[in-house]
Amino acid sequence: MLPRQRQAGPDGGAGRGPRQDYLDAFDGGNGRPGGVRTKERPAEEPGPRREPGPGAEPAGAGADGTPVPAQRGGKGRAFTGIAAAAVTTVLAVVVAGQVTEGRDGAAETGRSAPDRGAGTSTAPSAEPTVVPLTYEQKIDRTYPLGATLKASGKFDTVPGFDKAPGTGQKYRYRVDIEQGLGLDGVLFAEAVQKTLNDDRSWGHGGTRTFERISSGKPDFVITLASPGTTATWCAKSGLDTTEDNVSCDSAATQRVMINAYRWAQGSRTYGDKIHMYRQMLINHEVGHRLGHNHVTCEKDGELAPVMQQQTKFLDHDGIHCLPNAWPYPRS
Repeated sequence: MLPRQRQAGPDGGAGRGPRQDYLDAFDGGNGRPGGVRTKERPAEEPGPRREPGPGAEPAGAGADGTPVPAQRGGKGRAFTGIAAAAVTTVLAVVVAGQVTEGRDGAAETGRSAPDRGAGTSTAPSAEPTVVPLTYEQKIDRTYPLGATLKASGKFDTVPGFDKAPGTGQKYRYRVDIEQGLGLDGVLFAEAVQKTLNDDRSWGHGGTRTFERISSGKPDFVITLASPGTTATWCAKSGLDTTEDNVSCDSAATQRVMINAYRWAQGSRTYGDKIHMYRQMLINHEVGHRLGHNHVTCEKDGELAPVMQQQTKFLDHDGIHCLPNAWPYPRS
């Protein structure tokens, strides 16, 4: 492609136009190298630029009013400085915008989708309030424990004191729990005290009252132990608890043994009535300590006596017995 011909002006030079005006504005009209040559302003020959010397008059009118050309680089440098400042300002704005956008983008990326949007607080949410379970809630649920577990054989006494509430014959007892069961000893002790002092229990009519101690000499020790340890202590009194994994009153010792597997898991005969089963378990074994032996219901549809072996069976000899946790259930 051939270069475009320059159009000659009236004086034979190149015609002026916006580009020439633009170049003149930058070089002060002095025809820098690379500019357009004219008769009036020949292009500057290559070589070092000469700066105005001391005493040089500034551009403007002379003493006689004759216009004096501006010194080389004066007006051009001023215009160039302004242009450079403008470019620098634009670049600064662009860079600042990019930095701000990058930061905003990073912050936006770090937020999960539900947190985005106007008016959304970035403060961490408060921890949910944990409401402790009530006694009724804890005693009405099962807990994990193996049917063949044999734990440490060592016991801890549940600390605390529960005063006997009645005025009848007082029985003082202690509660021990075997180490390594992972069960709540305080819950067990509370269940024993509530059960024995219920009017449907052995203190019916004010005849007896039961007081829990953790020091001093007790009348007996109610002991929550693993199946293996329960069997060991029951064998001391000639009792075999391994066949049906049951509890016992080890009469030759101070210990009334409550099988922790039964306490934690219940029995087939009671199903999901775990609270009721635990009450029966306590009353049945303490009943042995008080001198009561095994009996069964005598009529179909009757409540099973608390001294019936209800962990093993409810029905016998064609008679269907109903589960019952109390010596005096109709009180």
